[in-house]
Amino acid sequence: MIVSEIKLFEMLKAKLGQEEAEAFVEILEKKVDRKFDEAKQTLATKEDIANTKAELIKWMFIFWMGQVFVVAGLLAYFFNVGK
Repeated sequence: MIVSEIKLFEMLKAKLGQEEAEAFVEILEKKVDRKFDEAKQTLATKEDIANTKAELIKWMFIFWMGQVFVVAGLLAYFFNVGK
């Protein structure tokens, strides 16, 4: 038990009794652990962010290169039509 759990246990022990206080602290600890595990699953890690950033840069490059080729093609078409 950590200090805050010991303090909680001591406060509850005086009001509820030892067995009930132990049971309550155990239930509370399990619930906190479960909530922490649930939150940990939804948080993004540095690796997730790095992968997302790499994907974003890749697709930006593909998009802009496509735009360059389209503009180059349009310019070539307009300059050849005038001749």
